[in-house]
Amino acid sequence: MSEKLLTIGYSTLADRLENIILPKLDLPHEIFISIQNPGNIEFELPTNFQFHAVTANEKGVAKSRNIVLSSTETKYLLFADDENTFRGDNIKSAISYLEKHPKCDLVLAQAVDTTGALRKAYPKRVKKLTKFNSAKAATYEMIVRVDSAKSKGVAFDERFGAGADNYLGDEYIFIADALRAGLKGRFEPIVIATHPTESSGSLRNSTADRSARAKVFTRVFGIWAPLMRSLFVAKPPSKKFGFINSLLFIIGK
Repeated sequence: MSEKLLTIGYSTLADRLENIILPKLDLPHEIFISIQNPGNIEFELPTNFQFHAVTANEKGVAKSRNIVLSSTETKYLLFADDENTFRGDNIKSAISYLEKHPKCDLVLAQAVDTTGALRKAYPKRVKKLTKFNSAKAATYEMIVRVDSAKSKGVAFDERFGAGADNYLGDEYIFIADALRAGLKGRFEPIVIATHPTESSGSLRNSTADRSARAKVFTRVFGIWAPLMRSLFVAKPPSKKFGFINSLLFIIGK
């Protein structure tokens, strides 16, 4: 694979640029960095590696990821945060799979935390992606066939995700919109990334968390959202809000 098939697209704030750790990847690739600088602070660009970058004064990770997606010129895109490290061999395996299966538009893989433990309960085997098994997806687990997303107008909903009022769910909505547009996705039980355990998607028993998650379900399922919210609450106790927040969540408050 001599042609650069892959872009690793980082979304970060100007004061976090120095956190980026490049992957050791035996695969020709591009690095693109979407830098958000809403405070107009002075910062220095990295000098120890080659990359392309765009700087904007806006805030919101979904906006940043849309810049990454629209700017990517390679065949595939792996989304990244400045907190990520990556496993190059498994990324290469995922790209090989996409090359051999042109009807697959998105591979969703696994991530571990900084102790090496899986960050969540993943399926044990390969799965076709659906709206019912993609809710826990993280963007740094996703490799997208760029032309497929662009040709169908699939992008991140900028009303969701870190930095927006509805501070989570942007990656799930992206996958749901992709599937609704006719794209095909597949879960592969391979670890491609490391990320700290805590994230904006971690469930909290709070009014803000309840409200944000309720809106994600409404965005994905429409009139079926109350039923799907009920099924979500019916999961094991570790997955629930408290009693009052659970009731309000179900009715979409």
